[in-house]
Amino acid sequence: MKKLISTAFLFWVLTSTFVAIQNGGGQPPIRPVPPPGVPVTEGDRKDLETGLKRLGDSIEKLRGSLGTRAELLADVRIFHEAVRVALQYNEFFKPEEIYRAKDLLRQGQGRADALALGQAPWTTETGLVVRGYVSKIDRSVQPYGLVIPPAYSGATSKPWRLDTWFHGRNETLSEVNFLTERQRNPGEFTPDNAIVLHLYGRYCNANKLAGEVDLFEALDAVKRAYLIDDNRIVIRGFSMGGAAVWHFAVHFAGEWAAAAPGAGFSESPEFLNVYKDTQNKPFWWEEKLWRMYNATDYATNLYHCPTVAYSGEIDRQKQAADVMEKALAIEGMRLTHVIGPQTPHRYHPDSKVEINRRIDPLADNGRDPYPRRIRFTTWTLSYPRMKWAKLDGLEKHWERARFNADVLDDHTIQVTTGNVSAFTLDMGPGGCPLDVMTKPTLVIDGQKLTASPPASDRSWEAHFEKKAGRWAAVDRADTSLRKRPGLQGSIDVAFMDSFVMVKPTGQAMISETAAWVISEMNRAIAAWRSQFRGEAQVRLDSEITDDLIRDHNLILWGDPGSNRVLARIADKLPIRWTSSGIVVGKEAFPAPSHALIAIYPNPLNPSRYVVLNSGPTQREFDYLNNARQVPKLPDYAVIDLTTPPGPRWPGRIALAGFFGEQWQLLETHGK
Repeated sequence: MKKLISTAFLFWVLTSTFVAIQNGGGQPPIRPVPPPGVPVTEGDRKDLETGLKRLGDSIEKLRGSLGTRAELLADVRIFHEAVRVALQYNEFFKPEEIYRAKDLLRQGQGRADALALGQAPWTTETGLVVRGYVSKIDRSVQPYGLVIPPAYSGATSKPWRLDTWFHGRNETLSEVNFLTERQRNPGEFTPDNAIVLHLYGRYCNANKLAGEVDLFEALDAVKRAYLIDDNRIVIRGFSMGGAAVWHFAVHFAGEWAAAAPGAGFSESPEFLNVYKDTQNKPFWWEEKLWRMYNATDYATNLYHCPTVAYSGEIDRQKQAADVMEKALAIEGMRLTHVIGPQTPHRYHPDSKVEINRRIDPLADNGRDPYPRRIRFTTWTLSYPRMKWAKLDGLEKHWERARFNADVLDDHTIQVTTGNVSAFTLDMGPGGCPLDVMTKPTLVIDGQKLTASPPASDRSWEAHFEKKAGRWAAVDRADTSLRKRPGLQGSIDVAFMDSFVMVKPTGQAMISETAAWVISEMNRAIAAWRSQFRGEAQVRLDSEITDDLIRDHNLILWGDPGSNRVLARIADKLPIRWTSSGIVVGKEAFPAPSHALIAIYPNPLNPSRYVVLNSGPTQREFDYLNNARQVPKLPDYAVIDLTTPPGPRWPGRIALAGFFGEQWQLLETHGK
């Protein structure tokens, strides 16, 4: 009990401190998200701690004893972790949630006892089932809910349709409340012929960043446990969940049989009316970074994802579908938009019937993984793929890239590109329509090339690069130091894969920055827990091994004097940071009053990132509206520490920019 109380108190102190510091100077207070919890009586705390210890001991006994069934331990851990974090971080928002927590501990203990006997009855149950997986990002256990139809049987040989559901905004949606709700409420849509997956999405971030990864990790877990038809996956959601559907529909259009976004938002600037706020005009790099998540910028991709949008007629969030309708019209497409008559922010009953009438045939038909035509656009190699085409390089990041491909006959493919420097065509076994006895002809931007023929299993892979304005077939995609899928920036993408925060142990090279570093590090650790529902893996710089360098993005806190890992790579970064100052190309900033934030391929392992002095770049002001929960800083920023950190920025941004396509400094800083 003493450990839990002291940890909760420390978290409260850290959270209160950085919010108070950021609010100072007469600024209006920033409402904390999530809100503070209610007091827990000593008796309830003792009961919860007793249940936690018993369940925790059972979990430890099961570790290493489950063999091939080890993955099932996550289905037990979700209960323990839900209650532990609610107690530790003061996240019981109503008194009745304490009793829900006690019930969850009983459920978890029941599952642990069953596993100890070699049983796992929940894996064959129908109805409402909650399960979990261990995330690659931070090794946290994340919950998800399922609705399993009565007719489902694991013995069936027929793969099942899967509908995913993204929930709306709920600032008190703790893990305790999510698990409780998912065992009580089947949700808005429960097709008889489909399993429904309810995503937690790491809380309340509109499934952006780590919330985006949650979908694919949960999908993988469900596919390992249930027989799912990859070609009959439907994505659905409402309000904040509708915003998530717009995002997944355009960025991963080739993955779904259909999409059904309800309300939500589909882009940030118009939804937020940012240009009407004369006091907080966006920086140029913010406008570029909106291109990561603005669905309107990717409307072309809905060519590959049948979409049925829904809005209430008098719902302000009808704006999301309205702007998507305009964006699709520019691309020559017409949006199917079901509108609930005189309906505010909810589904109209008749509209639900109409949505199902349109979605069900699309799900029955399923997606075509190898269409003969591809129409694709992107602005970043964070989203490089459409069906059997993958972009490996852009001429300029954060500008629109277009890629069109048409299979003209069994030996010819025509490709047209814009702002693309390299790409791969990749068709899996049985997917290639080309003649296996003929070298195919590629007509790329009017230039004719030949490539190797398909393999005997009807698979085919070919790589192409543009050199000096001419296309050439190459043996494999370029892996030199350049921006490519998985290594393209900006800062926030480092937190979409496994990362470790590295604390400094040495003497700060610049003593004036040391307090800022520690404050920002503590803020990032606390914010990761509150906004992305995991506990960041933290190591001292003296503990960083070759294995950690190999397997993780490293988040380095401090300067080249205080952080020994940063000292090892400082002379290999394009920005110089010494005791005299920070030098960015021709610009210099005095050391005592400036600090550096950046992302760069780790010189010790260029397939992973290093990040200097930053967690996810959204801050307390952004947590108040999901349309603002997008990346806020580009590849690097110099921070003027004479302006203290606030709810929007870590200090005054003296300079910020994007690296070039070879991760080089640009004189224009990527404008």
